Amino acid sequence: MTRPPLPHDHQRPVPGFTVTSTDVPDGGTLPDAQVLAGGNTSPQLSWSGFPPETKSFAVTCFDPDAPTGSGWWHWIVFDIPATVTSLPTGAGSGDFAGLPAGAVQARNDYGSKDFGGAAPPAGHGPHRYVFSVTALSVEKLGLDSDTSAAAIGGTLGFQAVGRGSIVAEYEVA
Repeated sequence: MTRPPLPHDHQRPVPGFTVTSTDVPDGGTLPDAQVLAGGNTSPQLSWSGFPPETKSFAVTCFDPDAPTGSGWWHWIVFDIPATVTSLPTGAGSGDFAGLPAGAVQARNDYGSKDFGGAAPPAGHGPHRYVFSVTALSVEKLGLDSDTSAAAIGGTLGFQAVGRGSIVAEYEVA
């Protein structure tokens, strides 16, 4: 079976930069802490090497392998100030603890405004969870927390000046 493309494969190319996590191993298995039925906790993320013209950041988590025809948005945060270069574990809890002032946490595909952990269908095979940090050309996207994930994703593609990602897999046998 051919796997769907990664979420940024359809967007215009931009320079890459480094994203790391003390919780999620890039290229490894997504820990139970980031699984919906496990800890359901957003991971720690740090980023560096982004373009100097960056005015803000967005952080997303997307599963391109979800059997929906359009993937699954697990987490969307934008309007993160350009001076912020990391988010702590649990920042996506929905209560805004750990998120910088002014950051907007939008509705994920579970319908909630927080991080929603991995929950692939049993027997569907491994799913990729793409945690991306997008460096943006604007301080504010001009969108609100009820804007659809697809509209936010498209806006991020147009406003991006750089992007970095880490990818981990998870499956339920």
